[in-house]
Amino acid sequence: MFNHSINSRIKIILLFFLSFFIVIFLKVLYIEMIDYKKLVSLANDLWSRDLPVEASRGLILDRNGVILADNITTTSLVLVPNQITNKEEVSKTLSEILNVSIDEMNKHVYKKTSIERVHPEGRRLSYEIADKINSYNFKGVYLVKESKRYYPYGETLSHVLGYVGIDNQGLGGIELMYDKYLTGENGAIKYFSDAKGGKINLSEIYLQPASGMNITLTIDINIQMAVERELNNVESTLKPDNSLGIVVDPNTLEILAMSSRPTFNPNNYKIFSTEVLNRNLPVWMTYEPGSTFKIITFSSAIEEKVVDIYNDHFYDSGSVHINGTRIGCWKSKGHGDQTFLQVLENSCNPGFVKLGQLLGKDKLFSYFDLFGFGKKTGVDLNGESVGIIFPIDKVGELELVTSAFGQGISVTPIQQVTAVSSVVNGGNLYKPYIVKSINEPMNNTVIIENNPKFVRKTISLETSNTMRYALESVVARGGGRYAYIDGYRIGGKTGTAQKVENGRYLDNNYIMSFMSVVPANDPKAILYVAIDNPKHTALLSSYTTAPVARRILLDIIDIMDIKRQEGGIEKVHYWDDEIYYILPNTIGKTKKEAAKDLFYYNVEYSGTGDTVISQSPNPGTYLAAGSTVRILLGN
Repeated sequence: MFNHSINSRIKIILLFFLSFFIVIFLKVLYIEMIDYKKLVSLANDLWSRDLPVEASRGLILDRNGVILADNITTTSLVLVPNQITNKEEVSKTLSEILNVSIDEMNKHVYKKTSIERVHPEGRRLSYEIADKINSYNFKGVYLVKESKRYYPYGETLSHVLGYVGIDNQGLGGIELMYDKYLTGENGAIKYFSDAKGGKINLSEIYLQPASGMNITLTIDINIQMAVERELNNVESTLKPDNSLGIVVDPNTLEILAMSSRPTFNPNNYKIFSTEVLNRNLPVWMTYEPGSTFKIITFSSAIEEKVVDIYNDHFYDSGSVHINGTRIGCWKSKGHGDQTFLQVLENSCNPGFVKLGQLLGKDKLFSYFDLFGFGKKTGVDLNGESVGIIFPIDKVGELELVTSAFGQGISVTPIQQVTAVSSVVNGGNLYKPYIVKSINEPMNNTVIIENNPKFVRKTISLETSNTMRYALESVVARGGGRYAYIDGYRIGGKTGTAQKVENGRYLDNNYIMSFMSVVPANDPKAILYVAIDNPKHTALLSSYTTAPVARRILLDIIDIMDIKRQEGGIEKVHYWDDEIYYILPNTIGKTKKEAAKDLFYYNVEYSGTGDTVISQSPNPGTYLAAGSTVRILLGN
């Protein structure tokens, strides 16, 4: 009985131990066969350290694929403090190379951390400095590649593109607005270390970074460069407070060019003030538009049929009085009897007072709203302003008539080009935009594409056709004549707006502007130029902005391959106008015959013989009388 009890206990103990060992065996088997990868991964995470490899930002390109914002590879300094055995020597050497104090470098070298990025003094190092650091071959001192934003065109399109900070984050313009698309996914060089941070001799793993998405803009760099050139000329010769230019396709509201002065270089943005960096004037600046706004009032009057612009007349004595306030015409003695088309050609303020009265405040201000004034256009650029339009219940007789000729209200340049595009494109208001597509970085495949966004109808096609003719007549026969280009139908309207400060109009301080369309009969581009307080010039926009616009228009004609048009309005010539002729073909003619054909030009001959074998400029060119024609003679 007693022995039987002992045997039972021994069996129970043996069974317990056997079960225990079976459980351990099964657990080991599970770990080795099933849970192995997970545990190895956890171990690797415990041992591994990452040296960051920064991803490149996506490229920004113009509509033709020209790179506007690129990346260049630079080097940055990263330390693993636990691997640095000679800390004092490393700290002294690095401080000398980077030109910082030893105390500052000690903060990095002696820091209790697994990986220390030396910031900012160790970021974006030149190749020369990187080579110096690398030559010492210090343990725990690493140089990792970083991507730095680079703008190959410098100041060109700077406010639109924006700029990026030292950590490659967008801080302005497209770089900020589309930062989530442009920012890539960083990679790393993964190495292994022990608990003290010492490097373990295991193979390193390279995790490749993924570049950000590319952005294609509606900008045409060639048109952009033409605008930039003219604004540079304006800045150097007229010394304005600021200036700006915009070009859009009126049929889609794609922005083809946009620039302003003062400007900045995004490659070196830190030396510029916040005001310069963050003020994209074409979307941010608000001011009284002056006479360019008459385009809106005039088209509203035509649409409402309150006047027949060809047959109804207005007599301008030089001024009118509204509620005791004298409103004068720029021509002090007035223009006398004129049709309402001539009222627009002459930019006659009293004539527009009459149009405002004929429309009435409810009708006129409903058109202001219809054309989008007093609210944002929704353009895909940051910093857009709203402008100021009188609330209808605050509009009296004086506010009504001054608003009709662009005084007392405030608008933005982008609002104006949007509204005028609607005037000339058949009456279709579109939302302006500058990003054409977002593209995959490897092969630039389109992922997201922007298309024209129709907002609403403003005027009829019939009114739009009439306005195209009216604007062409302003250039051919009125105040826009300095923008006239022989052989091409140019429409336009000047504007000279007196500036306001603290509720008072300033003396001899104007914003001069010019709104133009090319060609007037089949609009392909709208150009708006504004110059704020130009010096050393006549205080009339026709003499100041129209010639600037003409030079840009000539480039637009060439870049967009706009053909000559027949049937345009013949220009009314003044004594100070340049007269253009089509240059005849004199090749093959005798010297005497060539001299007769080139009567209007200054001819320079070279070579020997009596037969013309070459001429410059080429035959068929429109050339101003008095220009030089070079003739090469031979046998």
